[in-house]
Amino acid sequence: MDEAAVRNTQDVDLLLRRADLGWAKEALASAGFIYRHASRIDMFLDGAGAKAREAVHIVFAGERVRKDHLFSAPEIDESKATPTCKVLNLAPLVQMKLTSFCDKDRTHLRDLIEVGLVDKAWVNRLPKALGERLQALLDNPEG
Repeated sequence: MDEAAVRNTQDVDLLLRRADLGWAKEALASAGFIYRHASRIDMFLDGAGAKAREAVHIVFAGERVRKDHLFSAPEIDESKATPTCKVLNLAPLVQMKLTSFCDKDRTHLRDLIEVGLVDKAWVNRLPKALGERLQALLDNPEG
C-alpha cells in the first residue's frame, strides 16, 4: 500500500440493511454514539457535541441514497470480510462514487485512478451513464 495515497475523511459511511438499523442503534449507543435523522440522512454522532459532517452516515443497502441518483447502493454481500469489519468490494465502491459524483467522491475516484486501481478499462464495465462520468474524469481529472 502506498501510505502517501491514504486519505482521511471526517465522516464514515456505513452500509446497512434497513432491517438492521435497530440493532445498529443499540450497538453504537453502547459505544457512546447518538442516533440522529436529519434532512433524509440517518447518522450516528460521536457524542453530544459532534457535527453531522463528522458523523457515521448510514447508507441503506439496495436503496437509492438520493431520489435523483441513477443507481441504488450495493447490497451487503458485495463486500469482503477483514479481521475487524467488512469492506465494500472495489467495483461497487466505484459505482457508488460515480453515482453520487459530488466533489468529495470525484476526489476519491481521482485517488483510485492515481494509484492504478481504476483505469480506462473500467469505462466499458460500468453502466453507460457511469462510464461516461468516469471517462470525463479520466479525460480531465481537474474538471
